[in-house]
Amino acid sequence: MRQTSIDQNPPMPESPAPIVLIGAGGIVRDAHLPAYRKAGFKVSGIYDKDFAKAEALASPFEVGRVCKSLGEAVDLGGGKAIFDVAVPAAAILEVLPSLPDGAGVLIQKPMGENLAQAREIRNLCHKKKLKAAINFQLRYAPLALAARSLIDQGLIGKVCEMDFRVTVYTPWHLWTFLEGIPRVEILYHSIHYLDLIRSFLGNPTGVYAKTLRHPKTPRLSATRSNIILDYGDSVMAGIAANHHHEFGPRHQESYVKWEGDRGAIKAQLGVNLNYPEGLPDNFEYCILNEGKPAEWQSVDLKGTWFPDAFIGTMASVMRFVEGSSSELPTAVDDAFQTMEVVEAAYRSSASGATEIIYE
Repeated sequence: MRQTSIDQNPPMPESPAPIVLIGAGGIVRDAHLPAYRKAGFKVSGIYDKDFAKAEALASPFEVGRVCKSLGEAVDLGGGKAIFDVAVPAAAILEVLPSLPDGAGVLIQKPMGENLAQAREIRNLCHKKKLKAAINFQLRYAPLALAARSLIDQGLIGKVCEMDFRVTVYTPWHLWTFLEGIPRVEILYHSIHYLDLIRSFLGNPTGVYAKTLRHPKTPRLSATRSNIILDYGDSVMAGIAANHHHEFGPRHQESYVKWEGDRGAIKAQLGVNLNYPEGLPDNFEYCILNEGKPAEWQSVDLKGTWFPDAFIGTMASVMRFVEGSSSELPTAVDDAFQTMEVVEAAYRSSASGATEIIYE
């Protein structure tokens, strides 16, 4: 039996560019900066409206300078840096106009709070000729790269199903900016899964969705979702996300599964379990051999979604800017299509179910 080759490594730039970070929130502390340190990427500066927050991150992560203004951060870029814009969705359009025309930019997801803002972001990036991508980093998680490697080799055959199931307890109070905004779960969480499904299966033709509130989080909009994506009669794809399972870890689960006509893959998304500490990611696959019982094999992953996937998205922008790659997988035009799926899911949820006529 030949050895299965599974590639988990994102393509890396030939000459990594310096990074200027705009934003110093929890995602920067927990994912961006640890990922860049692991990759050996240099962060030459950081800016946040809360200077003390930015200053607190500078020393442990060897950031070159803490900037006192957005203008200082832009000047520090010097035409060579990649700007890592890690601000809340509503603030993206406040930052982009200040960046130099033609700059390389990685923008934290989501791409605005709604499709109208996403369109403004896309159009502004085009107008300023920004080499801009959205940080849909799940595509670069070791588990996603491993799955793509197996699927691209044809080892599980034609993919006919891809689904996510998330039954966890998410401490929503950690993100105070989410309180009072009209969209939460799909826009800020399941958007990752919609984007990853698109990256494997292409664009769906339609969506059926229901997203709803939970009585224990009255200050938040909908935090539970069920989504089915329409890929015709032979491919099934969906997401079931419940962030309020506070009944201990025994029945919590967080996974993505691919099924083909010759095999299957299942991977645990450990970051969702026991958040924010998280659990390890894991990865298993099964390839059918005629006449033999199905056997699952485990693969040692070379990292986890948080923080390792954040290496891949930044590396993709660096490679595009330096010219070693002609592709920018999560470019704003592609990310806009993920936002179109998100918008369709909210429209589907608002339109209601098909009425049942009982006799």
